[in-house]
Amino acid sequence: MSEPIINIYNSENDVILHLCKLIEEIAQLSIKNSQTFKIGLSGGSLITFLSKGLKNIDTDWSKWILFFCDERIVPSDNPDSTFGTYKANLLDKVPLKESQFVCIDENLNAEEAAKDYTSKIKKYFPDSSLPRFDLLLLGMGPDGHTASLFPDHPLLKEINCWVAPITDSPKPPPSRVTLTFPVINNAANCIFAVCGEGKAKVVKQILKEKINLPATLVRPVEGALYWLLDKGAASQL
Repeated sequence: MSEPIINIYNSENDVILHLCKLIEEIAQLSIKNSQTFKIGLSGGSLITFLSKGLKNIDTDWSKWILFFCDERIVPSDNPDSTFGTYKANLLDKVPLKESQFVCIDENLNAEEAAKDYTSKIKKYFPDSSLPRFDLLLLGMGPDGHTASLFPDHPLLKEINCWVAPITDSPKPPPSRVTLTFPVINNAANCIFAVCGEGKAKVVKQILKEKINLPATLVRPVEGALYWLLDKGAASQL
């Protein structure tokens, strides 16, 4: 089980630069080895980071297949839609096509959407008992949640589903789907990119005190775990 690789940078811009350089390296290796790059995206500040930095990397964009670590059950034109936000903020900056994104069916309820999204993922991992993503970009909330896996929620112990529904998210909107920990921890690489003093306390709880929060439970079994922090987020380590 991987120990986290912790890198601390002077500024948010430095975090963005090194995040995108690391994505570039993982993408190039994945494309060389398997002809595709399978990446899982999260929302929040990561959308801003990627919108600023990905345009500068060297990659074969046509080989990218983009999934979501979690998604809200809302129309894609709703501001809460992670895919919709990437569509609005990223697609005019890099030569990705909408068809390269593997999206949920927004017209289904959470339970059916989770089953449907599982079947979509299985098309790209047809012979796998668990999918092995090349990279998962994970966010972390101030409560230590990651994807839509929240503290003390029963889904933290889900081991049978690749994608699980959640209808009681403590953070709105309540209805979502999320990758589960068996899938997350089967990834070849997981990256957290965290900036700002507002995240310093929970960063300390996870990386120094190792309090049992959802983000603490991200430990790839046979993969690498990176934490990219600016000085503010790392200020209590």
